[in-house]
Amino acid sequence: MNSILALGIFLVAYFFIATEKINRIAVVVAGAGLMLALKLTDAEHAFFSHATGIDWNVIFLLLGMMIIVSVVHKTGFFEFVAMHLVRLAKGRPVYIMVSLSIFIAVASAILDNVTTIMLAVPMIIIVAKKLNISPTPLLLSGIFSSNIGGAATLIGDPPNIIIASKADLSFNDFLVHMAPMVVVVLIVIIPMMIFMFRKQLVNSPADREALADINPRDFLKDIPLLKKSGLVLTATIIAFITHSITHLEPSVIALIAAGVLVAITRLKPRDYALDVEWGTLLFFAGLFIMVGTLVKVGVLAEFANFLAEQFAGRPEFATYSLLALSAVLSGIVDNIPYVAAMSPVVADLSTTLVAAGDKTLWWALAFGADFGGNATIVGASANVVAIGLASAAGIKISFWTFAKYGIPVTIVSTAMVAPYLGFFYLS
Repeated sequence: MNSILALGIFLVAYFFIATEKINRIAVVVAGAGLMLALKLTDAEHAFFSHATGIDWNVIFLLLGMMIIVSVVHKTGFFEFVAMHLVRLAKGRPVYIMVSLSIFIAVASAILDNVTTIMLAVPMIIIVAKKLNISPTPLLLSGIFSSNIGGAATLIGDPPNIIIASKADLSFNDFLVHMAPMVVVVLIVIIPMMIFMFRKQLVNSPADREALADINPRDFLKDIPLLKKSGLVLTATIIAFITHSITHLEPSVIALIAAGVLVAITRLKPRDYALDVEWGTLLFFAGLFIMVGTLVKVGVLAEFANFLAEQFAGRPEFATYSLLALSAVLSGIVDNIPYVAAMSPVVADLSTTLVAAGDKTLWWALAFGADFGGNATIVGASANVVAIGLASAAGIKISFWTFAKYGIPVTIVSTAMVAPYLGFFYLS
């Protein structure tokens, strides 16, 4: 009974998120509160359990990076970089989209897609304004590229960190098995995005000529603050990259960096706290509680057991099904809790379906979850953050506008992985 009730609340909440009849933050908070009130979960599981509650690592990673980004924003650095990109592309929107997509994909692999998208969104908004075009195509192409690029490395996308821990995979394993296919997918997806957004990526010769005399340095507002924030941000990036050596959680790194930056700049709380997207953090918390409740009452476990029965003795079927299901379900429930719930099942299947040491099912899970995150607004953390930042800047991207472009990107990218897995791992 509890499982049916929890699933019902989740589906109703998802309906309201998708139809946008009620503010999505209000929906997830109400849904989480209802699950707590009906005792489908409790405070212990919702607030203190990594498996069935809020993932505080994600929350505090976002909080720390939001504070850092807020401080950097005051220096004019984003405007400075944006104007450099505009000049290099000679004001042509298509060139801008391609260069931003490649830059964001690479940065997402080196850092992680959430951090990258937080740094990129302010630049994208400024670029779109200067080019006199809608920011929507640049924002969406940036999000899609971020999720695809993040799939290339262990630290690039949060689900990869979970998979690496459960499957005992190294940073180099992801570089060897995931990165080459990510490059191939980007080569196909970027032209696809140019085609999808072709009618919106247009401005006039007059718009381009107006940008000819722009000096990017004119946009730098506070050089001393830029030097301090640049030093802290560089140290933060290095700490992220060396995560496998230091074993410091990204959330810890982000919080330490934010604290140091605030201390050395002596900024007052109002100078940075007002720019933190508190609504986005609250949305994540509510979503984690709702999905965690599905884990607690056994809904996802029952589904996982059903899959195990269907896959028995059929590794090829298991691989392709896991890839497809991961892409679909990650677009519905967020790929972080989905991977957390599915990892024990894949671990069990990897000992019964395939030879010892065979990681095929893990790669299917990783590709499906990472690429499936592009399907909807709630599919990946980077999506929620980007839409929240855009909304704060007065740019509204609806659930269905996102899905209109995100679903085709997900279908094509996931479909490309199937023959790759078949040729290199199942033949």
